Amino acid sequence: MATPASNRALPAINVDPTNKPYFDAAREGRLLIGLCKDTGKHFWYPRGCSPFTLSNNVELVEAKGTGTIYTYTVMRTKEPYSVAYVELDEGVRIFTNIVDCDLDSLKIGQKVKVVFKPTQGDSPPATMFTPA
Repeated sequence: MATPASNRALPAINVDPTNKPYFDAAREGRLLIGLCKDTGKHFWYPRGCSPFTLSNNVELVEAKGTGTIYTYTVMRTKEPYSVAYVELDEGVRIFTNIVDCDLDSLKIGQKVKVVFKPTQGDSPPATMFTPA
């Protein structure tokens, strides 16, 4: 029997000056990741300093929004959902939810694409993934 992903209510996201550019892009349907300009390496989560060099020589760049499921689990609660690490095509891994699918059909290595799900109030959308 299939286990459909639930459409549970998502709490509002707190936006502050350090994450506002990321969430502004999410409202536009764009996924941003960090880029260390000293090493040329991408990183997640986007922030003002590089996790590789601790330098502030970083910028936000648009990701393709596609990747593969690195690992996942299905939470079989009253409203089932899946949490996963998705490895983006750019090489970084994001802890996220897999949505809009039969949770029993998920597989490690499966191709996925980003989707932005509404949250409560006027809050920006949450970054999640669905099978490609």
